[in-house]
Amino acid sequence: MVADPAPLVSELRLTGAGLALAGSRHHGRPAADASPSVLYAHGFGQTRRAWAATASTLAAHGHAGVAYDARGHGDSDFNADDDPYTGHQFTDDLIVLAGELPRPPVLVAASMGGLFGLLAEARWPGLFRAMVLVDITPRWESAGLERILAFMTAFPEGFASLEQAAESIAAYLPHRRARGAGGGALRGLLRQAADGRWRWHWDRRLVDELARDSHRHQDDIAAATRAVRCPLLLVSGGRSDLVSARTVADFLELAPHARHVQLPDATHMIAGDDNDLFTTTVLDYLAELEPGAAPAGSAMHRAPAPATGAEP
Repeated sequence: MVADPAPLVSELRLTGAGLALAGSRHHGRPAADASPSVLYAHGFGQTRRAWAATASTLAAHGHAGVAYDARGHGDSDFNADDDPYTGHQFTDDLIVLAGELPRPPVLVAASMGGLFGLLAEARWPGLFRAMVLVDITPRWESAGLERILAFMTAFPEGFASLEQAAESIAAYLPHRRARGAGGGALRGLLRQAADGRWRWHWDRRLVDELARDSHRHQDDIAAATRAVRCPLLLVSGGRSDLVSARTVADFLELAPHARHVQLPDATHMIAGDDNDLFTTTVLDYLAELEPGAAPAGSAMHRAPAPATGAEP
């Protein structure tokens, strides 16, 4: 994929539902002041940095965007000790952020971000122009979630060094090449405490207060999905252990107007596993949303994805 010269990125301080959120605005060249048309919402335990490559490429192709750290993640504020994390808070944050943009954005949202996107659009129809759900469906495979939570809770005392953290991540994601310990991507996931140890850049309370019993909310998320009318694209990973043929079929039954593309070699971490193909898929979809667009021959139509996906 050949993009224009590197677009500008500026750091933002945003206001969610009563709490400050960190954001990055990706400006397209030469119209660096173009209104953002894409809003990026990351997955559980991630930060806005997960979208850096995709957002920069989309901005270079004229799709300026804003990525933000969800509350309790990255550089955004954490909830006060006496304020438990709830799904309503994350949904409200999305509604506030999208509502403050000059026009309804296309939401590109991974995992947790996609679930709250569905809830936000159902509560506020027309909030988003369209949605791209990245390897998430209203019902998910419990084994995949348990694997994610097991990794996130495996190092309560953090890591002695970035090298140790990199080795642990490589063991969890063996299909990826190990990233350099001093890399910006790894530093974006960890923060160094006063004792010198490196710990995850998210509030540990999130696991027990938000994620561990999240299966209880699947019926509510399914009902919200049924109410969504904006264009929907699901991009799933062929090797995902969270999304399966079963959950994709259920999603398409809830939202029959939705489309599905599977990236065969990607796991749940699609944007990092197969970034070029993922980014091309999103670019093609954005082009198809334009009035009078002719999508014939696009990567979306070339993607080898049956409507019901494939078992990982």
